[in-house]
Amino acid sequence: MAACRDHFSRQFPEGEIVGQSATLGHILRENRGFEVPVDNWQKVKVAIIGGGVAGLSAAWKLSKQSFNDFVLLELEKEIGGTSRSGAGQPVSYPWGAHYLPVPFEENHDLRNLLGEMLILKGGGEGSPGIIPEQYLCRDPEERVFYKGRWYDGLYLHTGESEEDKRQYVEFQKQVDYWVDWKDEKGRRAFVVPSANCSNDAEVTALDKITFGEWLRQKGFSSDRLIWFCDYACRDDYGLKLDQTSAWAGLFYFCSRVRKTGDESQSFITFPEGNGRFANYLFDKVKDRVRKDHAVVSIIPGEKGVDLISLSGGELRGFRCEKVIFASPMFTAPYAIRGFAENAPFVASEFQHNAWFVANLFLKDRPKPRFARDFPLAWDNVLYESPSLGYVNATHQKGIDYGPTIWTYYYPMCHEENGRTKLFNYEWSDLADVCLTDMARAHPEIYELTERIDIMRWGHAMISPRPNFIWSGVREKAMQPYRNIHFAHTDLSGIALFEEAFYHGLRAASEISGQKHER
Repeated sequence: MAACRDHFSRQFPEGEIVGQSATLGHILRENRGFEVPVDNWQKVKVAIIGGGVAGLSAAWKLSKQSFNDFVLLELEKEIGGTSRSGAGQPVSYPWGAHYLPVPFEENHDLRNLLGEMLILKGGGEGSPGIIPEQYLCRDPEERVFYKGRWYDGLYLHTGESEEDKRQYVEFQKQVDYWVDWKDEKGRRAFVVPSANCSNDAEVTALDKITFGEWLRQKGFSSDRLIWFCDYACRDDYGLKLDQTSAWAGLFYFCSRVRKTGDESQSFITFPEGNGRFANYLFDKVKDRVRKDHAVVSIIPGEKGVDLISLSGGELRGFRCEKVIFASPMFTAPYAIRGFAENAPFVASEFQHNAWFVANLFLKDRPKPRFARDFPLAWDNVLYESPSLGYVNATHQKGIDYGPTIWTYYYPMCHEENGRTKLFNYEWSDLADVCLTDMARAHPEIYELTERIDIMRWGHAMISPRPNFIWSGVREKAMQPYRNIHFAHTDLSGIALFEEAFYHGLRAASEISGQKHER
């Protein structure tokens, strides 16, 4: 009888839409004029616009170089961008990015940050160091729900045919080829940060077609393999298989594998996800961070740059020598005066996709439906769903019973005009999508969920579509423009913590005059 109940008679939990202020952000599109009161101007050598990972990394780098005459201006009331997190009980939880693969030894800057945070012990002088076990993703790491049951891992081996097996092995051979590939200068095809990737013609040609086209060219047709690759694109890029550059698709599988035969790098994770890193960086520079400051006008001059911000309904001005623009690249023509008339790069080429993220606060966790069901994991994926499933925030703490928080991810890539639709939906519409989807695997989710808070990310992450990564537009956007230095993960064409961190440090080094090593 429970299955026959009217869906709409079910009691919805409480909740609200939180986070990003689309209305405030869209002030930029109105091209208004702004007059700052004389007493509201201040001088500062450097202003950083944007408190995501790139902006925070730039601030952290400047501070470490004893360069302290700067201010960081953040639109929102909380910092972190898509690495933002929330505080709750029994643990904190992510609002976006939720893990960091262990960086290779060559990524000295990122490993130095991990060492400073006491996440990496030792290292240097030929030693890789050790990541303490409590920071590495706890088993079980992943499971997938398929036709009424949970199975171990992300690739669905259960019920596969001999042809499925053959194609999976052949796909791994293709991945191995690119893992071991190097150009004449010894550069790998795919590595993090992507600034160190080879620009050889054999590699860059992959950017001219979609990942779906590449798979078809190689003769791959297995439904399981296609789903697996499509999930990878939706997970890291918010795009479907035939929307994603083949270069980006292979980057997902190859960039975190040292050599053929090695496992992909382990994940560093926390209940609050990458909020742990964003909050650490913020804590180091918080005296120079100004939240709730929407930069509405950037005015380059002959000797410096003037900024105008809106905070608490009041206009404030900053006279700077230089600026680090750590906001999405597509906003540059709206914010920077004179940019559109003599554009140094085509900002419209930096296209973003939309997501919503829901945090479900559960009073208890669902009971297994079958004795042979694979148990609750860190990452829980629904095979027959347009969502990415959910991450269990209490998993890393070993809290396996009682209340928990599940973070549910839904990219809008299946929707035409996804961004517009996302912002036309009310909280109840999105909560209904989330609960209905989750009920595939957990019919009791309605009774167990006490609250759902939802964040709509209208411009969640850069879209590595075909003919973008190696089009040349990124390289142009990395060049300073009239004392404005650009730093954002957009400049890599892929939205990863490592890429944002790299560009933040690069821009800070340009400002301070110190050489930044890749």
